[in-house]
Parts: sequence; structure tokens; C-alpha cells
Amino acid sequence: MQEDSARVRDALPGQIPVSSDNPCPFLRALVAGGLVDGHSVPLKTIAGRIEAASGETGFKKQVVGFQSFGVALMANGLSPLRLLKSLVSGADLDQLRNGPLDKHGAGSRILDAEAKVHPEEIERLAGFGSDYPDPNGGTERGLNARQIDAFMAANMTRAGDEARWYYPKLMEGEWPVLLKIFGKGDGDGRYLSVAEVRTLFVERRFPQRIMTRLMVKPKPANLIVRIGKALVGGAIVAAVALLLAWMVAPDPVSDRLSKILPAKAAAFIPPALPAVEPTKAAYWLDQGWTTKDRHWFHHVTQGTATFPIPYNWFMAMEQPYLSLFGTPGLISDTAYLERFGFIPSPKSVDGDPSALRPFGYAANTTAKTAIAPALPAGLKPTPAGNEGGLPVGFAKLSGVTDPGTGAAQSDKIGLTCAACHAGSIHYKGVSVRFDGGPGMVDLRKLEEAMGFAMIFTQYVPGRFSRFADRVLGPNASDADRETLKKGLKAATAFALNMQANNYKNTIAAKGQTETEEGFGRLDALNRIGNQVFYLDMAVSGLPNMLGNQEAIDAPVSYPPIWTVPWFSWAQYDGSIAQPLIRNAGEALGVSALLNVSPEPASDRLWRSSIAIENLLHIEDMLRGPDPFATTTPAFGGLTSPKWPEKLFADDDAWKLDAARIERGRKLYAAICVECHLGPVADPVFDKTYPDKSFWKIKPAEDWESKGWNAKGPLLDLVQKPVEAMQTDPGQASILATRKVTVAGFLEVDPAEDLKGCGLPQGSTTEMPYALALMTVVQKTGDKWMEDRNLSEAERTALWGDRKNCPNPAGKSYRARPLNGVWATAPYLHNGSVPSLYWLLTPAAERPTSFCQGARDYDPKQVGFAVAPGGESDCKVGQTLFRTKDSSGKPIKGNSTLGHSFEGPAKPNKDYPNGIIGGAFSEQDRWDLIEYLKTL
Repeated sequence: MQEDSARVRDALPGQIPVSSDNPCPFLRALVAGGLVDGHSVPLKTIAGRIEAASGETGFKKQVVGFQSFGVALMANGLSPLRLLKSLVSGADLDQLRNGPLDKHGAGSRILDAEAKVHPEEIERLAGFGSDYPDPNGGTERGLNARQIDAFMAANMTRAGDEARWYYPKLMEGEWPVLLKIFGKGDGDGRYLSVAEVRTLFVERRFPQRIMTRLMVKPKPANLIVRIGKALVGGAIVAAVALLLAWMVAPDPVSDRLSKILPAKAAAFIPPALPAVEPTKAAYWLDQGWTTKDRHWFHHVTQGTATFPIPYNWFMAMEQPYLSLFGTPGLISDTAYLERFGFIPSPKSVDGDPSALRPFGYAANTTAKTAIAPALPAGLKPTPAGNEGGLPVGFAKLSGVTDPGTGAAQSDKIGLTCAACHAGSIHYKGVSVRFDGGPGMVDLRKLEEAMGFAMIFTQYVPGRFSRFADRVLGPNASDADRETLKKGLKAATAFALNMQANNYKNTIAAKGQTETEEGFGRLDALNRIGNQVFYLDMAVSGLPNMLGNQEAIDAPVSYPPIWTVPWFSWAQYDGSIAQPLIRNAGEALGVSALLNVSPEPASDRLWRSSIAIENLLHIEDMLRGPDPFATTTPAFGGLTSPKWPEKLFADDDAWKLDAARIERGRKLYAAICVECHLGPVADPVFDKTYPDKSFWKIKPAEDWESKGWNAKGPLLDLVQKPVEAMQTDPGQASILATRKVTVAGFLEVDPAEDLKGCGLPQGSTTEMPYALALMTVVQKTGDKWMEDRNLSEAERTALWGDRKNCPNPAGKSYRARPLNGVWATAPYLHNGSVPSLYWLLTPAAERPTSFCQGARDYDPKQVGFAVAPGGESDCKVGQTLFRTKDSSGKPIKGNSTLGHSFEGPAKPNKDYPNGIIGGAFSEQDRWDLIEYLKTL
């Protein structure tokens, strides 16, 4: 046996000395008894000894071995080189002190760092137990599972600040394991003998029944079996090593595997997430809303049930990670949801203001207490709480009924408008937050993580039991637990089959390919179509709706929504004029419940869970009062965020240069006004260029010219054909080319239902997606009002005077005013350009790849700082935007071209398609950027 200077020389007669740097009593007894070497021991040997000691047989014995193998693998360290060394040469039992499993005195303290046994600590252990009947006769002191839990909890309390968060996980791999191996009795009566614990620690000896198990020699297998076992064992070792590596560092391993495995194999790996950016300070910028209004917007329901499980299941479900010891955190933990791009939010904004400061809340100097008028027909918006402490964008939907049957439903969990339309930037540890801006969330990753969490809850040992305890309480009956298990199984099957698999199979059959959305991008229009014209209809029992699905292949950046209520057309492609249609359609897209079933009574058709009263109030909050009602026209409601120079007063990168601003203002007047109109809040511009002022009124009849329409007042945004702009055509093509099928009994007739549009009669079963969606949302809104017995006058007041008609402009993109543009990176409608700097360069020079998610803002380039060659190596969990796939083929929806400034300037502005101005000099580019910061 190999000698070592660290070996203790106080062995009992007949025993082998044990190193003081081996703190595990079980391993110390193995070494002392000569059952394993005291230095390097193959992992297979350790696992085999523990298998034998457990007394298990068959598959259970193999499970013990696998668990032991995994623990031994990481016992000396978690670095890749250390894991490889342990895998090849075994664990070093006299080098376990200060390793990953050492609790540094925060455990039982029976054995100290010098391998001295403290009898008083054994007596303390006995104090947590009680007397048990010994199966061999008499009684003895012992601890059952509950008493061991109390003992471990007391150890943690005693350790105080010296304890680490993962110590309880380590403890679960110690005393409960000893109970399983050494325990006497069965079931709830199984106990760990204090006398045997004393013998194990003091004398380093096992009870005779354990020694008998350890001394049994297995029968040798024949050659073929040995070869087979070696091959299987090698594969198992490799798989276990990979699994353990994933358990230790799940996100880096998932990130790496997703890049090297085929797509179908990578689909079986939980998504990698970026680490949460450390935040030392947070600020919500002042945009005219009170703190209460802001918090209400963050958490008020749209009537959506975005996730296929009830609210209390969501709050109780664990994250899709595995752990050697203990349990993962919960899906609902804010720190976890932050990794998908969500913004932390307090449970309430009432009470001590200092408690809100870490969330970025402060006094709003321009906030108005009355930002929205009372709703017509006596309707009132519903309250919005956040008792679960979820991030911005999550809401509980309570009191909902099945729109088809009328049956009461459990509380649901859904996303709010703010999930996608509350933005933030991060800079050197400071989080700057603003409402109405583009979110930087990745909803696809969240959907995937939820699917894995549901599967893990069913199949990972012990996880469903913990889940049931949280949902039902620890004293729930077996029948209630079985009902819960069946419900979870059904929800998982729905998510995997009805949603994920049916979608993948359908687009594969159509020969379509999905485009990755990633952080800060979403193909909202195609998602809404898939939800309404496939999933809602399939859930309502309509057959043959699979073909209505289309690939998610036209992602767009979440658009800013400040000032949008004043626009004549919304969406990037100017597709919708009617505000309620736009907002209710979005609510349907994030899974508001909708009944389109022929089975229930006909008066339930088109009934939904949409909270129209809340959508109307949000629109009014955004809109604010008539901007022309004051002497100096200006927007109220939600104003665009201002460049936060004052937050970074000591940082030159945020300071504005007055001379550059003046030169940039001149460039803006010469170049940008043609499409984006004048700035909304620059008195200097209005005085210098009065004919280009944003607030110049146009004649009431003049809807063809670009500017304010006095009748509305509405802003007639400039619309440019896709062919002329040459920006990515994906989003504009959806409503122009996608078709859907609807059941005849639904009587979806755009020519009849879209009043005042003058549409020609067409098919009522096969139709353009755009017209079908506008009609379905119209019918859903009408049904909501009918159910509330609203008069015709009240309905007219809710709909307003803006018609629900398609845009005659065809495939085009509209140009919005650039107020708050600094807070809306990445740029172009598809989020393909990382900064204003690159947007103002010739299109061919723009980066064709860059990383998104959990990255710092660059105040100089205004957006993300990306080198000319682009980026290809992202941090763990980030998503890579790129224009071409690995084979060099362009990715649909991801073009960075168009809206280009290149070549010589032309006084008559007669530029080729895709070019909107001459190339900027470097100084001009920086001057214009400086001015855009002020808008």
C-alpha cells in the first residue's frame, strides 16, 4: 500500500492508518479495514464498495453505484482537468479536505480538521433522536429521517454566516445516505443507531452486517460478459461524465452541445441561459406615469393563459436542472427569469419607498395622477397585483371560466403587454429601465425551459413529490396527488404534441425552415396566426387545422409603443388602424382563451377571456390627452425616455456635445425629416425649421400627404414600399401572402364583417390571413360587448371612429418619429443592425452577425458595440444573430440590407432602391448620432 506523509499513525490494532484529510467517516472505515487503498482509489472500486454496503440488488444496486460514482468523481474538484484525473486514476481519499464536499466545520463537527473525534458532538446528535426498538432485542437511541432533517437544519443554523447556500445539498448526501445503508427497521420506523455512529467515527469500524455484505465476493463473469460489460461500462462512464459535467455546469455544457450536435439531438437539451448581469443600481426613467400606474401596467392581465399550466403549478415547479444533492430552484424565481431577459419587479409599490429603490423606482417629477379618462359604459380596469414577486410582464388571471363550457378554471399565468414592451439597458452594473421600449426577452427559450421543467417534474425521482407538496400541501391524499399527476401528464402531452411536435411536423411537411428569434426578437404575426387558426381551433375540437401553421421565420424587434396611439397605422408594416383590434389580436396571440367550437350552445361562440377593459385603459394611458389641447403642442401619456446623461454624470461617454448636436440637427432636417418627420420635442428645431415641424397641421381632408391630420388628430405616417426600401421583406410578406382555412359554420366573412371597408365578396372558408385575423378579432370583441349587454352607443364609444380596414398601401413599412430612438437598439424592423453607428453606414459594410442577450449598452455607437467583421463567439446562453447559416445560405427574415446611406449625395434624391441618402463622412455620422441621442 502506498505510504503518504499525510497519513495519520494512530490506527487501532489491526487497522490501517487513515489520513486526517479524509473527512468522510464511511471512507475512513473502508480505508482502516483495508477494503480500499487510502490514497488513489478507482471510482469503480468506490462505487462497488458502496453498492455492496447498501444491500440493494438488481437495478437499485446499479443506481447506488451510479450515484456513488458521480459523487466520487467530483470529490477532489470540479475543474475539467481534475474531473478527468479522477475519471482516469480515481479519487484521492487523502486529499478530500477543502474539496467541493467539505463543509469546513458547518456540519456535525463530530470529526475536526485534525481527524479528532469529539464525543460531545455525538451526544448532541443523540439529543435529536429518541429510543427505538432494536430488531435484535431491547431498545437503543437512534434518529429517523425526520429527526436527521432536524439535526442537519440545526447544524446549518449553528454555522450562521459560515454556511454556504449549497451546504444543505451536501448534507443530503451524508446523513440520509448513512440512514439508508446503516439504518435498522423499515419504512417510517427506520432509524440510524447512535451507537453504530459512535463506532463508525471513533473506531472506524462497520457493523458486522455491513462487513458481511462487503466481504461477499461476486462470481466472476465469462469473457464475453466481461467484454460486454467493459463496452457498456465505457459508454456509461462517458455518459455519466457528460451528465455530471452538465449537472455541475449545465449552461456551458448545454451551450456547447447545442452547437456541435445535430438540431434533432440538440432539441433534447435544456436551453443554455446567460448569467444574470450584476446590477449595483437600477433606475426607471421618468416618462410621465406614476409608480402605481407603471406597476399596474407591468402586471395587469390581458386575459391570457400563456403557459399551459395553472398559476400555482408555475409557482411550484422546479427549474430544468439536475442536482447531485438537494433541489434546483423554482421556475418562478426572479433570478432565474431574469436570465430570459425579464426585469425584476416588487410584489407591491405600496409601503416604504426605500424598499422599492433596488427595483429602480423613484419619485416621478412629471407624473400625472389622471393619465387616462374613465372608460365608457362604466367599465373599470381590473386591479393588478404581484403577490408572487414575479418579474415585469407576468400576471395572474383569476376568476376565468372556460369560454366554451362556462366551467370555472384554475388561476392562469400569462404574459402582459409589458413582457415585450418594457425595455432596459445595462451599463457597467447600472440597469436603466423604461416603459414602452423593446424588451430584450427570449420567449422561445422560456417555452423550451417550461417544457423540460414539466418533463423533469414527472420523471426525475423525488421531483413530483416536492411539486405536489408545494401545490397541494404535505398532507394531501394519495388520490389528490394522483389527480395532480394526471393533470401534469396531460398538460405536458399538450405542450409536446399539440404545440411543439405538430408545429415541427407541419412546417417540415411544407418544406419550411424556422428562423431563430433569440433575445429581443419575436415573429409575432406568424405566432398569432398559429395560435388563432391552428391551436385555438384544434382545442375547440375543429379537425384538419394543422395546415394553418406556418414557420416562425420573420422575427422583428419588439417595437416601441410610446406615441403609437396617435399613429394612423400601427405595426412595422402599417397593417392595422383600429387600436382595439391590434391590442385584442395581440392578446389572442399570447393565448387568451377563445371558443370557436360548434359543440356548446351557439351563444358561446367567439367568447373569450380577453380583458378588453384593461386593453382600453392601457391604450388611454399610452395616449394621454390631446397634444393640441395646450398652447405648445406636446405628447402626454407615456412619453419617450430621455437620454440618461445625468445618471452617468462622471462618465464622458454619456455627455452630450452641444456643437455636435447643432450640426446633427441640421443633418436631421436635411435627411431624416422626409420620412421620420420633425422631432416631437425640440423647440430649437421647430423655430429653426418651422416648415418641417412635427406639429404642423395638415388639412382635414388631406390624408394622402404626410403629417398631422386635423380631424383625428392622427399622424399619417410615411409609408415606403418594401421594394423601394430593400429592407428584409419577411414581416411585410406575412399579411400579404399567408392564407388560412376556417370552418364554414364560423361565418367568417370579411366583406360582411369589416364594415365600411368596401371589400369584394370572397370565400368564407379560404382567405388571406390578414382579413381572417381582422374579422376573428372583430367578432371576438363584438361578443365581449354583447355578453356585457352594452348598448349600440356604448359599443361605438369603445370601438372609436377608426375603421377596422386593411391598409391599401400593400407591402410596405412605415416610418415612425424617432423620439426615444436611442433606447430601441438593435435597429431596422427585424433587429438586424446592432447600433445607430452601423445603421448610418453603407448596408454592405454592416456586421452580419452579433450576439444578443445579457450584454452592455454602448453609449458611443448607441446600441451594441460590434466590430466591423461582426461577432461569432458569444458568451454562454446568448443568441447569435446572423444573416447566413453554416452553409452560407441567407437566413429568411435576417437581412441587414436596405435603408442605406452610400455613394454620392444626390440633390434630387433620385437614389436606387435600398439607398435613401449619400454616404456620411465620419464626422457627419457622429454628429447625427449625437443629435439622435437627444430625441
